[in-house]
Amino acid sequence: MSRIFSTSFASVYPLYVSKVERKGRTREELDEVISWLTGFDPSELARHLEAGTTFEDFFADARLNPDASLITGVVCGVRVEEVEDPLMQKIRYLDKLVDELARGKELAKVLRS
Repeated sequence: MSRIFSTSFASVYPLYVSKVERKGRTREELDEVISWLTGFDPSELARHLEAGTTFEDFFADARLNPDASLITGVVCGVRVEEVEDPLMQKIRYLDKLVDELARGKELAKVLRS
């Protein structure tokens, strides 16, 4: 089992925020991207952040967007569409969306709409 599975989402979230804010994007846009992928509303997201939920439990509770399979490309040298472990693939989907947001991609395109 990968160490990231037992890492708390709340410990990584500030890194996501820093990454997108350094590139001129907002925390609100990041939260919108997370909500799109997971189906969490703002209060559910806040609850997971406060509870220190692990990535494993975070995604176990998520209602993954049916369009998540449209997320393709490379993150950390790995093609997200080829990741075999379902949980790791969801984590890579999130990483890819954060990368696209930070790179200045239009929010509508990041959200595959």
